[in-house]
Formats: sequence, C-alpha cells, structure tokens
Amino acid sequence: MLEDTKITELIIKNYMKDLCDYLHSDVAIAGAGPAGLTAAYYLAKEGFKVVIFERRLSIGGGMWGGGMMFNQLVFQEEAREIFDEFDVDYKKHDQDYYTADSVLSVTSMGAKTVKAGAKIFNLISAEDVHVKGGDRVTGLVINWSSVDMAGLHVDPMTVEAKYVIDATGHDCNIVEVVQNKLKGKLSSDTGNIKGEKSMWADSGEKALIPHTGEVYPGLYVTGMAASAVHGSHRMGPIFGGMLLSGRKAAYEIIEKLK
Repeated sequence: MLEDTKITELIIKNYMKDLCDYLHSDVAIAGAGPAGLTAAYYLAKEGFKVVIFERRLSIGGGMWGGGMMFNQLVFQEEAREIFDEFDVDYKKHDQDYYTADSVLSVTSMGAKTVKAGAKIFNLISAEDVHVKGGDRVTGLVINWSSVDMAGLHVDPMTVEAKYVIDATGHDCNIVEVVQNKLKGKLSSDTGNIKGEKSMWADSGEKALIPHTGEVYPGLYVTGMAASAVHGSHRMGPIFGGMLLSGRKAAYEIIEKLK
C-alpha cells in the first residue's frame, strides 16, 4: 500500500541530497535556455561538475514557442552538428536553412544534458553573485523563484563554483548584478551593459559568437545575455547561434579547468 508520507519523505531526502551535492561545482549556470543547456552539456560531457539554476518551471527558454507560438525553429548549417549531437530530427531547406520541431528540440537537449551528468534545479532564481575579495565571481546566491514573485523577505543561500555562466537571456541578470553591485568594468567596449539592439537576424547571429566569453573575472556570458552585454542585434526564432554560443563558452571554460 502506498503511504503518502513515504512519498513525501523520498522527495525531500533525494532533493536535499542533490542540492547539498551541488553546493560546490566546477561551473554554475544561471538559465536553462538553449545556450545554457548547450554549455552544460559540453562541460558535463568532459566530466566536469555542472549545475544549472532555472527560475521557471520549464527549461528551454524561448525555444518552446518557436516563432510567435508556431512551434518550429530555424537554424543554419554551422549549427547542424550540434543538433546532430542532441539527436534532434530536422529538415533542410534552400540556402542551408534548417527547421526543427521546437518541442522535440527542447526535450532532446534537456534529456541529453542531464544524461551527460549536468544537474538542473528548476524554480530557483539567481539573485546575486558570490565573491571572495570582491574582484572575482565565485558562485551564485539563490532563492526560490516563488519568494521573488511574492515579494517576500526571505534570505537566500549560496553555492560556489569555479566559473559562473550568465545564460539568463535578454535581461543578463547576473551581469547586471556585477555591474550594479560590484561596479565592475565589463569586457564590452564601454565597460558596461550596452543593451541589445532591434531585430536583425544575420547581424545578430554573426556577432554572437565573438561576444561570447568571459565578461568579468569568473563570469561568462552566452546566448542573448552576450548580445545584451555587447549591444548586438536580437535574432528572433533562429537558434543556431544560441547553441554555438553555449558550446563556445563551454570550450573556453574547459580549457581553463584543464
């Protein structure tokens, strides 16, 4: 006979064990969108300890909705090998355009990332950064997303990591904390968050990879967070650059961790 309290006990014990296991990681990622998932996958695949904190109930960021809730997404030839890596089926069209089902893409990416060894905690928001000495990001300060949404005064807790990735999307929440609280000079050409420009897919895709990287000691930006920090154009429902950006961030951190 099933016991309700036994079900509760198993959930609490296993969750708390997982959370304690990831208080110290090689890489902590804020945001489980396409760039964050890709970065986590390639890092975990190399054997590094990776944790993602996703503020929403679901992972995948904007991929679920494709373009304007038409759940199809587009990517270009350069990103095809990453979609192959994630076992996503796709169709090829003229001039090296590819389309894929957005729901299949997210579910495949999520499954492969977790099976590679990355841990995802959803419904947890990163509200601050952890620093030692004030000149390097050394972790994240986290709280339940529901606490933030309800406006409750509940103190957060801390996780430490050798590197942090801001994959929070357009708002670049983690970099904003560094800019506003640490008064840190960023790697953008102004030293500050420039803010993303209006839609221009070709320009945005080309700029994204060069803009992906360490923006402050210990802190990397990827995906739309990189676009926002460096002031490049938004791309809309084309996702090749997002995956390429996540992979680039992972590769750069892998070289440093080795």
